[in-house]
This record gives sequence, structure tokens and C-alpha cells, in this order.
Amino acid sequence: MIWLEKIWKIGSVCIFHSLTGLYCPGCGGTRAVRTLLQGDLRMSVQYHPLVLYTVFALLIDMGIRFLSKKRKHPFDHRKRERILVLIGAGIVVINWIFKNYMLVVKGIDLLPPLN
Repeated sequence: MIWLEKIWKIGSVCIFHSLTGLYCPGCGGTRAVRTLLQGDLRMSVQYHPLVLYTVFALLIDMGIRFLSKKRKHPFDHRKRERILVLIGAGIVVINWIFKNYMLVVKGIDLLPPLN
């Protein structure tokens, strides 16, 4: 478990970022999970908003599925699932464009190193 703790502290190296200097669509995800588990919602969203969105989407989805089982008529979940996936994909694309814009055009790194 010591090796896992070392990886958790260091984080993983993004090959795309190492090669291009730009962020990949997933850059900041590990940091977002770490800061969310530490209770820092603001930094978690700054690192990668998809993480917090995923938590809320899963909670809402589980609640709807639970309530749906209580109903006499089953609920079709496919439309809602498609909407949740499209929203998530939109968050990833917007986040990716925004972070790279801030980095390249404004010179602001929104993914500072972890403490």
C-alpha cells in the first residue's frame, strides 16, 4: 500500500501534456478526486468539473432508479442516461478548451501542483 500512497501524492504523468505542453481532456481528474475526498469542492471543480458532476449524476440516477422500482410502471432510463452522458461530454470539451485557452493565451495555469 505504500506504493499506492506514493502514486497518490505524486499523481500520474499525462503523456499528452508531456509531449505537447497542452492539457488533455482528462488532465486534472486525479487531482479533482483527491481534493474532493479532502472536502475541497471549489478546488475539485477547478481541477476537473466532471468529477463533481459525476458524483451528483450518479446520486440522482440511483435515486431515480430506486423510486422507479417502487412504481407500478417501469421507467425508461435510456433517454435520461443519454442526456447525462451528453452533459458530461460537454463538460469535458468545454473544460478542455477553457484550460488550454487560459494556459496558452492568458498564461494562467489552472492546474497548479498539489501541496
